[in-house]
Amino acid sequence: MFTQYGSAIGGLVLLQAMLQQYFPPVLRELLERYFYKWVSFFYPYVEISFHEFTGKYMKRSEAFMAIQNYLTENAASRAKRLKADSVKDNRPLILSMDDYEEVDDEYNGVNITWSSNRIVPASTTFSLYPTTQNPRYYMLTFHRRHRKLITQSYINHVLTEGKAIASRNRQLKLYTNDPQDSMWIHAVFKHPATFETLAMHPDRKTEIMNDLTKFTESKEYYAKIGKAWKRGYLLYGPPGTGKSTMIAAMANFLKYDVYDLELTAVNDNTELRRLLIETSNKSIIVIEDIDCSLNLTGQRKKAEEQNNDKDDDPLKKMTRTDKKSSKVTLSGLLNFIDGIWSACGGERVIIFTTNHVNKLDPALIRRGRMDKHIEMSYCCFEAFKVLAKNYLNVENHPLFETISRLFSETYMTPADVAENLMPKSNNKDVEACLRNLIEALEAAKKKAAER
Repeated sequence: MFTQYGSAIGGLVLLQAMLQQYFPPVLRELLERYFYKWVSFFYPYVEISFHEFTGKYMKRSEAFMAIQNYLTENAASRAKRLKADSVKDNRPLILSMDDYEEVDDEYNGVNITWSSNRIVPASTTFSLYPTTQNPRYYMLTFHRRHRKLITQSYINHVLTEGKAIASRNRQLKLYTNDPQDSMWIHAVFKHPATFETLAMHPDRKTEIMNDLTKFTESKEYYAKIGKAWKRGYLLYGPPGTGKSTMIAAMANFLKYDVYDLELTAVNDNTELRRLLIETSNKSIIVIEDIDCSLNLTGQRKKAEEQNNDKDDDPLKKMTRTDKKSSKVTLSGLLNFIDGIWSACGGERVIIFTTNHVNKLDPALIRRGRMDKHIEMSYCCFEAFKVLAKNYLNVENHPLFETISRLFSETYMTPADVAENLMPKSNNKDVEACLRNLIEALEAAKKKAAER
């Protein structure tokens, strides 16, 4: 029996090799088409594939991710071959189906089969351990008499449940673009900043939180007025006023991933668009210190001014050389913010930060691109009380009156205030820390008067 089967299999392999070598591709495709059509008369099952990446730019499929979440939650417990995807905080490993594994599911009394597969390119040799670059896909198999139930009800059920699972188990990530291969790399986002701990006047914090909440609830409104579902924020102010902390507080408030875009690592406008496409929904795209990123912010220099800009300083020459290595233009960045490509995806927040808002090109920060301008100014007494509660766990103290008077007479950034409030040893009590701050405020006042 084995000899007969072996001869038959060998004959099929030889026939396949002859077809591939001697039959023209057009004829071979025609034969395959009619072969599968003939088999379909006897094969009573329908198969639907859900691929991991779609489109020319290989954008990750939201349907694939939703199905993966659904199978991990509902079907992975019945699989025999599992793989560990990631670890979240102190929880056990998150287990999901391994490649080429099948599990059964049931919906309204109907049996369904899911299988996890990888696409192995024809040019590579067959391997039981395919490379990680081979894209994955899930195959859904069911009897054809249940086609209507599966396509109209079950698939929607799986996608809805998968998205709900992702929302419940959402773990924020911090992305940055890798200069080597121009891809996003990420780490777990664990910044503890919140609006409650942010050193800012309570009224201004409430205003920002209300603006963010309204944005997340305005999907239909943005579609009605014909705008992409995104909002731009410009954070400007002196160093140490909490711009980066504000971004972290926004991310934790919205439960959005953060994409920290380094423009100097982007080669050209095409690469910039591709990075935009690869960002996910519910994300914050950040360009920090944009006035220092390339030579595309600030007033547009005339050609003669650039020719006259001669400097023998080697450090400045090296800086100019590094900036010229990227071909990202102001036009490309503007299209990135609110051009046609910005409508790919949705529910995104774009944030620029700068220490010198007057250096930015007006076209870059106009309303419609940076919708809300937020000035991160020096510390006020209301912001100080937030820091005193955070660092010293005190809400009132006799020295507060003196501190309030000094804040009205001089300027100090929240970073400097926090440094003076932080106990340097276990022996320093609340009053000692507050007196340190008073001395620092008086010194800053004196220095400002001398200047």
